[in-house]
Amino acid sequence: MTQVQYAEVIARCKDVFIKKTKDYGTSWRVLRPISIVDQIFIKAQRIRNIQEIGQQKVADDIKGEFAGIINYGVIALIQMELPDDPYTDLPVETVSRLYDEKIAFIQGVMENKNHDYGEAWRDMSQESFVDLILTKLLRIKQILRNEGKTLISEGMDANYVDIVNYAVFALILLKEKEQL
Repeated sequence: MTQVQYAEVIARCKDVFIKKTKDYGTSWRVLRPISIVDQIFIKAQRIRNIQEIGQQKVADDIKGEFAGIINYGVIALIQMELPDDPYTDLPVETVSRLYDEKIAFIQGVMENKNHDYGEAWRDMSQESFVDLILTKLLRIKQILRNEGKTLISEGMDANYVDIVNYAVFALILLKEKEQL
């Protein structure tokens, strides 16, 4: 069941990602690592504020923010492997392939953790997902201040993988809640 739900969430996110790539090209290539962190932070902080206040004034829904977090997480992972050439536009086919490669890796991590943790995320709150995403972002900021180096901790890539998976889990649970 989780694999099907995961695939549905990713299909929606990728659809938006590819359509935006067709509209804007790969303008996101110009984003430096800290800018990607900040984009995800803005989305996560907005979700947290809405959760705490209990209302929103901007029409964009929380689901869209979680989807944006997923796509920016994928952007971060793609950027980590591409040469530093931000003004070269990538073909849509290349972007689609890179997106699929990153998601396959991220999903593999999720499946391994689900095996070990027994899908504990299904009993977590939306608030916890957002707090964990914010925690991972603060860790990435510190790693960036440390020039990308860690002594014993996971690197930036592992934190982005977790961020994407938390956002996917949040969307799966939101959809399940809507169907009740």
